[in-house]
Amino acid sequence: MPANTDRYESAVARYFEAWNAREPETRAKTVAAAWTADGGYTDPLADVGGHEQIAAVIAGAQEQFPGFAFRLAGTVDGHHDTARFSWELVSETDGSAPVAGSDVITLDADGRIRSVLGFLDRVPAGM
Repeated sequence: MPANTDRYESAVARYFEAWNAREPETRAKTVAAAWTADGGYTDPLADVGGHEQIAAVIAGAQEQFPGFAFRLAGTVDGHHDTARFSWELVSETDGSAPVAGSDVITLDADGRIRSVLGFLDRVPAGM
């Protein structure tokens, strides 16, 4: 069992704050708080680096799924500078979760995200 699980949970909490920030200014601040300046985000649909590009990917996901929020599914597991967790994209109207995935993040010494490797475990048809 890792000695400092709070470090991983805090990083993941900041990650979800960024993904759920709907206003551009708030999104920019939460991305900057979660990622290092040269941080990256890679999943099957995106491979970007830097705060502006990460914020643009988040904005795109929000445009594609209005009225949805990203939520942690299960617990955060971590060791050394790496953590993994699963998530769902949940409708705020009916609670459905058409999209789900798993991410692996790498942290710097301050607990900010250096990189995200995302995997989509469940997607709607046609996505």
